[in-house]
Amino acid sequence: MADSKREIERKYELPERPDHAEPPGTDAGPAGQDTEGAPALPDLTGARGVAAARDHGVQDLDAVYYDTPGLRLYADALTLRRRTGGDDAGWHLKFPVAAGIRDEIRAPLSDTLPPELAGLVRSRVRDAELIPVVRLRTARAVTVLLDADGAPLAEVAVDTVRARRLPGTGREPAATTWTEVEVELADGVEDPAVLDAVEKKLRKAGLRPATAASKLGRALATGGRAAGGSPAAPVTAGDHILGYLRDQVTAIVAQDPAVRRDLPDSVHQLRVATRRLRSAFRTYRTVLDRAVTDPVGEELKWLAAELGVDRDHEVLSERLADRVDAVPGTLLLGPVRARLRIWTAGGRTGSRARTVAVLDSERYLTLLATLDALLAAPPLRPGAAKAPEKVLPGRINRAYERLAARIEGALALPQGPERDLALHNARKAAKRARYAAEAAAPALGKPAKRFARRIKAVQTLLGDHQDSVVAREVLRDLAARAHTAGESAFVWGLLYGQEEALADRRERELPQVWEEASEPALRARLGGR
Repeated sequence: MADSKREIERKYELPERPDHAEPPGTDAGPAGQDTEGAPALPDLTGARGVAAARDHGVQDLDAVYYDTPGLRLYADALTLRRRTGGDDAGWHLKFPVAAGIRDEIRAPLSDTLPPELAGLVRSRVRDAELIPVVRLRTARAVTVLLDADGAPLAEVAVDTVRARRLPGTGREPAATTWTEVEVELADGVEDPAVLDAVEKKLRKAGLRPATAASKLGRALATGGRAAGGSPAAPVTAGDHILGYLRDQVTAIVAQDPAVRRDLPDSVHQLRVATRRLRSAFRTYRTVLDRAVTDPVGEELKWLAAELGVDRDHEVLSERLADRVDAVPGTLLLGPVRARLRIWTAGGRTGSRARTVAVLDSERYLTLLATLDALLAAPPLRPGAAKAPEKVLPGRINRAYERLAARIEGALALPQGPERDLALHNARKAAKRARYAAEAAAPALGKPAKRFARRIKAVQTLLGDHQDSVVAREVLRDLAARAHTAGESAFVWGLLYGQEEALADRRERELPQVWEEASEPALRARLGGR
């Protein structure tokens, strides 16, 4: 069973001790307890909160790092290793969170990669083979820093590393050695002030922050191929839209393991990326050939729908629970909370299992491969070669005109189901117009950003209105069930009235919010009429 640990650490090296390269055929050999030449730690007691330092001896660690032949995990700053020795032997998968912060997912030691970790790298690995790429053998001298009560604050490790780059990645096999110092906060300690205080003493002793973010990175960089240059700055309309598409595909791939780990908001963020891709395909038809992108868009629509079943139910459950919590206790007649819990549980469709099954499906993996192929050989139309300001404003304004027609049509209808449906369709158009402006913002600057913010306000208002429409349907059903069971339906009727009043307010607010979003001066700066 895998578990997770938040790792907050900093790495240091001695500037006067360069890596020592060994001939490619040399075996790195066992680490043993060879710490000759390792830096002697300064006295770290007296650093903020540190009352004592306890020597925990030397550990021998042997780790093999795995990746695809093309180093897909390394490219996204992920590391996957199988390590023996020490007190945490097993499989370790690390995800970057922020500078110096990673989430480490651990699984017990086994001969093959545990399925739970295989799932977390599937969006990146797909059908590629995972092979050993680097072997690290480390003599780790450990010192634990304690506070005045004897509780651990941080662990300081002086690592004497022997690394060997293995064949299979297109880089020449090579061996190298170095010594570095790691300072990692103890479990449950999150205050970076401890790291700041220790760093001051280490710097004073001559150490400096490590240039490589990880041991794997250092091992792969030494004597390796020159890294490719940075992508050229976007120039054409096609450059900008393709950059936007790459960002969304990257988001899908990154959110995949977050969804599998059930991290907050991860399903929502994955769905947003799919919607943005679909919107760009449909909006920027003068840049991308829709004969190619439409089938991809249908697959993205399928993915968003599959992921949305349980997410939408969860959001509605939270909305209704908040409404019930706001009702004064004297008005809570009948088993209201119990009835809501029954409805919530009944609407669940095995969300975790269902979602993971979608992400493990051949259809989803094929979609990821299709997106990669589309970015590698984009179906560009003539408009893609033109300057951004010649193409993008017109497409934004086409999206705006679609939205304007839908809002004006909805407001012309009397209140009721027909208007509700028209406003829901207007919400979809608002989302598309907003995404169109966001995609073009790097090229068009502040006018596009401001337009996107104004349209987002329209989208949010219309979204709240639609949520109220859906909530009222559920409240009507809950009232009917309560009545049939001989319970009071008073609270459900009360909440229905509140949602109805909220929807009425949103409809009355819409003309003003829409007027601000459709400001002529702003549209003129975007090239609108």
